[in-house]
Amino acid sequence: MAFLLGVTGSIASGKSVLCRHLLNFHGARHIDADRHVHTMYEPGKPAFDRIVARFGEQVVGADGYIDRKALGDIVFGQPDLLADLRSAIGDIEGEFMRVLRELKDDPAPIAVFEAVRLFEGPYMEICDAGWLVAAEDERAIDRLMARNSLTREEAEQRMASATPWTERAPMADLVLHNNGSVAEFQASIDVAVANALNRQS
Repeated sequence: MAFLLGVTGSIASGKSVLCRHLLNFHGARHIDADRHVHTMYEPGKPAFDRIVARFGEQVVGADGYIDRKALGDIVFGQPDLLADLRSAIGDIEGEFMRVLRELKDDPAPIAVFEAVRLFEGPYMEICDAGWLVAAEDERAIDRLMARNSLTREEAEQRMASATPWTERAPMADLVLHNNGSVAEFQASIDVAVANALNRQS
C-alpha cells in the first residue's frame, strides 16, 4: 500500500519539479489531476458533447479534440463560465475519489496526487498528507515570464487570479518553500520524504 501524498501549490511555485523528483528519485506513482480531467472529455465521451453544446464548435481543434487553449481563453477569469465548464465535464470529485482509492492500493512506495484544488475537495479524507509548494511572488512572476513567454503584466494578471499560498498554508501538513536553486529545493524534498515515510512506518 502506497503512502498517498496530495500535492498542490501556487502558480509557478514548483509543483512539477517536486512531482518529477518524487517520480524519478523516490519511485513514486504520479497522477496529475489537470491532465486526468482532460481524459474525461475526450471525443466520444458525454462530456465532449456537453462542452461543445455549451461553448460552441470553436472549442474543437483540427484534431477533433477539445482545444484547451481556446476553451481556457473563454473561461479564464470568468467564474460563471468556469462553473459551467465543470458542470459540463461531470462528476470530477467522484472520479478523483475513485482514482485516489486506486492509488492507495498501488505497490509503489509513494503515490502522488497533484491537484490545484486539493484542499477544496474531499480528497484529504483519503490522502495520508497534503503538501503545499510555495514561492515568493517575484520568484513566481519571473518563472511565469520565462516558462510561458509572458510579459510582466500578463504574469502579474495570472498571479492576481490565483489563490495566495498563505491562505492555504493552514490546511497543509507541510509547506515546501521554493525560492532558491533547484538543487536546494530537491534537497528539502528528500528530507520531507524521509520524515514522512518514517512517521508512516
